Amino acid sequence: MAQWAQLIFCCLFISCCTVTQAEVLVDCCLSVHTGNAIPKVAVADYHKQISGQGCSVDATILETRNGHKLCAPSDQVWVQEVEKHVDHLKKFCKKTNYKGKRCYGVKRV
Repeated sequence: MAQWAQLIFCCLFISCCTVTQAEVLVDCCLSVHTGNAIPKVAVADYHKQISGQGCSVDATILETRNGHKLCAPSDQVWVQEVEKHVDHLKKFCKKTNYKGKRCYGVKRV
């Protein structure tokens, strides 16, 4: 009798875990900023959003030093320049132990 109870409990546990994993929400850009370029110095971090992986638009999500998130088109030259700037900024800040004004808002790697 105890073995049946353990078996039922295990089945319920596995099914609950499966349902929980299936309900992961994804935060997506629905559109991208097509206006003027955002100044490089205002951006502290970025990450890529790829269409087909839960989102419908390809975008680069730029995070400002104040924590605001902006969606930008990944294929634009100015966005690629901002990405290079942020990569360089992260290396610099890591070397200086994230001290100084240049490293304000930059997340530790």
